Amino acid sequence: MSKNFELLQRAGKEREVVVLPERQASLTPVNGNGKGQRNETGLNLDRLTREECLRLVQRIFLQQVGERPRAVVFAGVDHGNGCSRACVSVAEMLAGNTPSSVCLVDANLRSPSLPRFFGVTNHRGLTDAMFQEGPIRNFARQLRPDNLWLLPSGSSLADSSGLLHSDRLKTLLSGLKREFDHVLVDAPPLSQYADAITLGQLADGIVLVVEANSTRRGAALNATQNLRAAQIQVLGAILNKRTYPIPESLYQKL
Repeated sequence: MSKNFELLQRAGKEREVVVLPERQASLTPVNGNGKGQRNETGLNLDRLTREECLRLVQRIFLQQVGERPRAVVFAGVDHGNGCSRACVSVAEMLAGNTPSSVCLVDANLRSPSLPRFFGVTNHRGLTDAMFQEGPIRNFARQLRPDNLWLLPSGSSLADSSGLLHSDRLKTLLSGLKREFDHVLVDAPPLSQYADAITLGQLADGIVLVVEANSTRRGAALNATQNLRAAQIQVLGAILNKRTYPIPESLYQKL
């Protein structure tokens, strides 16, 4: 049995992490060409990841009872879990299927990557908005569809990562929530830095990104425990590069 499957079983029993079931999604994928990476079984890994993102959009942003989360942090357990790509996919799907304004925020100041997904530069963004006056949209880039925006990490500073633990960040996130309907934040990996914890405490919750057959069970459980200790709500999880089905019975426990 896969170590990731065991992790999902345990997560289901503890009701900590919501992993999304294999059901037909009713939303429309955005920017998906259907030609993704394939493994030796012939499964389209990019398509499976997009399906995970579709279900996450439905469950977190569209099917919530009561007040829905507006500011959500995405964080991988380890570096290379595909967190940035998952964050971009969720933002595109949310913007492409609703009239809501969506802002992607690249808060991985140590290794920013969101601009390359859209072919734009990173010379002005989050760090600049913390020190310069002006409307937050002056530091963001409008993308396609028109209700999707990107706030890059911005100019590189000597202690740019320290900004994530300052009062300036709290003020900035409050401004983003006033300006946009949804704010999706791409954070550094949980196993390496405390940035995602800090960001999660300022947001409405966090989405974990784990990679099948790569993320260690102990690392994922440790990350979940740290989030719980910091009183951060785990809104869901994306299992990236999944190559096996997940039984419906698991989701009935969630």
